[in-house]
This record gives sequence, C-alpha cells and structure tokens, in this order.
Amino acid sequence: MSLEPDVTKYWFEVVEVGLESTPARDNWRKLMQNVVTHFPGHGTLFEEKYLEGKSEGKAEGKAEDILRVLTVRGVPVSDDVRQRVTACLDLDTLTAWFDRSLTASRAEDLFADATEGTTAS
Repeated sequence: MSLEPDVTKYWFEVVEVGLESTPARDNWRKLMQNVVTHFPGHGTLFEEKYLEGKSEGKAEGKAEDILRVLTVRGVPVSDDVRQRVTACLDLDTLTAWFDRSLTASRAEDLFADATEGTTAS
C-alpha cells in the first residue's frame, strides 16, 4: 500500500464512510480535520471543509465586488456597512446587495429590505 498523500486521504475517507453514523465516526472526524474528498455526497468531514471553504471564498469575493462597485461609483462606505458586507456569508443576500450596489445612492441602501437584513450575517 502506498503512503502517498492522495492515497492516504482516500483511505481515510473510506474508513469514515464505513463508520456511517456511529460514535466512532465523530472521533474519526476529529482526528482527520485537516486531511480532500474522494466520496462527494457522503457528507464526510473533508467534503464539508472543502465546500465550506469554497462557499466562504465565493462570499468573500462577492463582498469585495459590492464594496468595489460602491467605491468606483463614488458612494461613501462607512465602517459599519463594510463590516456588515464582509461578515455576510449568505450568497443570496450578497447577490441582492450586489444588484443594489449598482444603483444605490447611499451604501446603507444595500440593506433596504428589513427582512433580508436579519439573515445577512
């Protein structure tokens, strides 16, 4: 058996999938927190971490785009608005805010829909 990193990660995941929803699976996941998924759709720790990172990266990119649009348009952005935008990880909310950033006369106009603001961060 090879000890190459990709092969090792593969077998780590084989074990996790085999443990299913047993208490041992939770212990295994703690041990393997920093190891990439070979079994998409099985909800392994590697898959969760990968998807979490991918989603956070998209959210960060969208937040940067919103702030950039406002800056290029000459709309002042307060520290509070900047913090709220960069803290948000919900892609649907960020998409709505991006759309609003194209026409907003004030940065605070991004948050015009009060119900949306409650799920923003």
